[in-house]
Amino acid sequence: MVLAGVLVLAGGGFLAHRLSSGRTLGSGAAQATVTRAPASVVTATITVGTHVESLAVDGATHTAYAPSVDDGTVSVIDTRTNTVTAKITAEGGPLGVAVDEASHTAYVTNYNDRTVSVIDTRSNTVTATITVGSGPVRVAVDAAAHTAYVTNDGDGTVSVIDTRTNTVTNTIKVGQGPGDVAVDAASHTAYVTNVGSDGTVSVIDTRTNTVTDTITVGTNHPGDVAVDDASHTAYVTNHDDGTMSVIDTGTNTVTKTIAVGGGPLGVAVDAASHTAYVASDGTVSVIDTRTNTVINTITVGMNPIDVAVDPATGTVYVADYGDGTVSVISAGYGNGDGNPARTTGGTPAQAPANTGGDPSFTPDQTSCRGGNKLTDNQIQQCLNAGYDPAP
Repeated sequence: MVLAGVLVLAGGGFLAHRLSSGRTLGSGAAQATVTRAPASVVTATITVGTHVESLAVDGATHTAYAPSVDDGTVSVIDTRTNTVTAKITAEGGPLGVAVDEASHTAYVTNYNDRTVSVIDTRSNTVTATITVGSGPVRVAVDAAAHTAYVTNDGDGTVSVIDTRTNTVTNTIKVGQGPGDVAVDAASHTAYVTNVGSDGTVSVIDTRTNTVTDTITVGTNHPGDVAVDDASHTAYVTNHDDGTMSVIDTGTNTVTKTIAVGGGPLGVAVDAASHTAYVASDGTVSVIDTRTNTVINTITVGMNPIDVAVDPATGTVYVADYGDGTVSVISAGYGNGDGNPARTTGGTPAQAPANTGGDPSFTPDQTSCRGGNKLTDNQIQQCLNAGYDPAP
């Protein structure tokens, strides 16, 4: 069946839907001390493969990865120039992706052939293929524990992978049609949305690989899950309700339900700006996680299905399933004349419209220093590289 243009698989999981699974976890608490404005303006649209399924960002190398199930490829995006620099073949229906920055490795689930492709992100080559359960959908990495977790839609399980040996060390039974997975490394917990069940999330103790709790969220078909380990909070999109559930991970209880756009799927959290981003029907809802209120709604591409945040810059990347693009949403900088402008509260200033990139400009601490005369392209390159050009 089809929900908001998204195919639902036999086991109940969405063919395309997403979370924070592309993040490498374990560093959220340190990043939470940083403050920045929420991303607010679409500054670029990148054409990738047909039906882009998910996203993961490697902030250390300024790279994003976007699998396309119909193309059998993973697009490699340079986030400094917002261009596709390589295409990696991952046959078998690539769906989910996660990155381990420390080991320079990406993991891609291949739904059709029950495997996970292991990619060396330095050479953009597949170095290993791991057999998992039936219909692998999403993957999350706990870098500190050298472990990856893969949801298997077809058999209602989660495969636990030792990333040092690329072998499956355990298989955990969860609810029907598990879709997304996120890991809170600090509390040794994983959260799995059961898309085929009656609106539940399975809570897994990653030390014992056992399900310790089941949380009821929205009515049927929870979408994706993201964890803010600094605030002990998880966020789950509820596709059928048009809502997002806020979960206190200390008590495993829903403390708030927030109305967002229709048919929400992807969700990601930026702890540094106290913001959650939810992909809905043609839009991204921006939520202040301190007040649990929607503070902005941003129009993106067709059928946005996944969201990822660059932890270094706060830039948001949205997988637009319907038109095979990635929308780039940046914080509000620039006033259109090449000079940076920044607000100190309320709505951020308009971001530069032209973000094609200046190939002759190299963003660094000196070139991006506030007070330099920078073009709009150069300002955006500084932001994407993690440098603040504001005076």
